[in-house]
Amino acid sequence: MNNSPSPAVPVLNIANVLTVVRILMVPFFVWFLLLDDGRDGLFRWLAVLVFAAAIYTDKLDGDLARSRGLITDFGKIADPIADKLLIGSALIMLSYLGELWWWVTIVILVREIGITLLRFAVIRYGVMPASRGGKLKTVVQTAAILLFLIPLQTMLGPWAWWPAAAVMAAAVVITVVTGVDYIVQAIRLRAAARS
Repeated sequence: MNNSPSPAVPVLNIANVLTVVRILMVPFFVWFLLLDDGRDGLFRWLAVLVFAAAIYTDKLDGDLARSRGLITDFGKIADPIADKLLIGSALIMLSYLGELWWWVTIVILVREIGITLLRFAVIRYGVMPASRGGKLKTVVQTAAILLFLIPLQTMLGPWAWWPAAAVMAAAVVITVVTGVDYIVQAIRLRAAARS
């Protein structure tokens, strides 16, 4: 039996590079939306493409990190930061352009920032892993944002706004419910560690 320690995973690996690339894509996404100024032109489509590519790198870097044993402490910290930067900037930009209610953006961002801070606060008692609900929340938020970003109303008429609004409403509900679930998990984790 070999008891030698496993070699350290280098920080500079494909999964972490993809995470950094996702972070670097955020300013381009925001810039394209600002250049378009809500007119649904070329720059709007470029913003959609950058957002879709960034979301794909999120799945790809996670798959690569798990399948190739490339999980690092840097990745554990940088990956959720990259996700929150991308989702947060998309929500803020949609609200800034008058396409999404500010209260939706505020509710989602308060939950995201609050749960991130909560995770750091209870880390001495244990790690709160992403739940299935948390993963579902990310998928539904992403779908809702894509539906808002794609200029469906220009192509299909004003009624095309309703499916996007319905998916965003589901995203808000799932975001709040999973946020409450994480709070309950944190309380249980703390109680278990103290007993």
